[in-house]
Amino acid sequence: MRVVIMTAGSRGDVAPYTGLGAGLARSGHEVTLATHALFEPLTTGSGVRFHPTPVDPHAVSHSDQGRDLHASTTGLGKLLRAASMARSAAEEMTDSLVQAARGADIVLAAGAVAPLGRAIAEGLNLPSLGLFLQPQHPTREFGAPMLGGRSLGTVGNHLGGRAVISAVDRVFTQAVHRLRTRHGMRLRGPSASRRAHERANWPVLHGFSEQVVPRPKDWRPGLEIAGYWWPHDTRALPGELEEFLAAGRPPVFVGLGSATVPDPEHVSAEIVRALRTAGLRGIIQQGWADLAARGDDVITVGDVPHAALFPRTAAVVHHAGAGTTAAVLRAGVPTIPVPVQFDGFFWAARLVALGTAPEAVPLRRMTADTLAPALRRATGDPHHGIRARELARDLAGEDGVTPVLAALDRLTS
Repeated sequence: MRVVIMTAGSRGDVAPYTGLGAGLARSGHEVTLATHALFEPLTTGSGVRFHPTPVDPHAVSHSDQGRDLHASTTGLGKLLRAASMARSAAEEMTDSLVQAARGADIVLAAGAVAPLGRAIAEGLNLPSLGLFLQPQHPTREFGAPMLGGRSLGTVGNHLGGRAVISAVDRVFTQAVHRLRTRHGMRLRGPSASRRAHERANWPVLHGFSEQVVPRPKDWRPGLEIAGYWWPHDTRALPGELEEFLAAGRPPVFVGLGSATVPDPEHVSAEIVRALRTAGLRGIIQQGWADLAARGDDVITVGDVPHAALFPRTAAVVHHAGAGTTAAVLRAGVPTIPVPVQFDGFFWAARLVALGTAPEAVPLRRMTADTLAPALRRATGDPHHGIRARELARDLAGEDGVTPVLAALDRLTS
């Protein structure tokens, strides 16, 4: 089949689909990944075709609107600001996503664009299914991840999840209107469409392991957990980084991925001071936060393959995005999550509960004085390393691609 995978967002919202797409391609499907042009290099050598869409998420994150996210101190406040940013991006991407879908037999829509991908598939009379990296459907078992994941009790958790879904629907109102007026599609509004698809048990597969997030018992049929989709990345580590790794004890990796910070110089200095207080060497990833450090005991790197680097570190300090969290679990090393916003707090809490992290250190209260003790615990208490290695061995035995192949067969047979 000709399969198009639609996604949007940061690198962590894209990279897992390169691995999934490669697996589908090996099984004989013709796979196209439709997302921001910035991420085309991620598909190199994967056997996955690339269809570029507009919007540069790096530029958006560094815009005035992107920086304003730091002004919100609550999960709901951040979600509303992010929704405002996403509305114009969704409308801008619509025409390109329609173009990608016109040559497909089936649409696979990531959670970030699910209402739009589902609408495009409906308008073109194509089957579709969801591929989510976070649990987005309401449940009474835990708080809505996009609101931070803090439990509000069974009723509050469910209501919070419904509020998130409603907010996401509103993001795509103008984009669906564009499908009607520009592309002549006869469509319901996003909320009505979602309700109809929910009643029909629209299939959604989730790209994480039940060992990390067990399937909620109150989810409807059709919501399944497939297992992780590991990114396709065959790059080697840069020579300078290899030399640094060989020059001493395993270092700690520190990176905030696609998260931004108001004062990169201050955050970088606090990280270095924490590492030195704990007596550890460090690899600082520049990332979208523009972190940087210099010294014999630290090195600054750009984009490097996590799968090749993380297993060679003493611990990983990260922003707890879904993609980086998966990479850390796969590597089997202790971790310190530094959640910044949205689902980062949810994944951070899961890492602590699983025993691979001693504690979470949210970015808003991260200083050398709070990070250094966490570093000592992560690298000095053998429990965290043992638990991380056990979980990594279990995850290595899982296959997240096969359930997607089975879902494709069910949907098109």
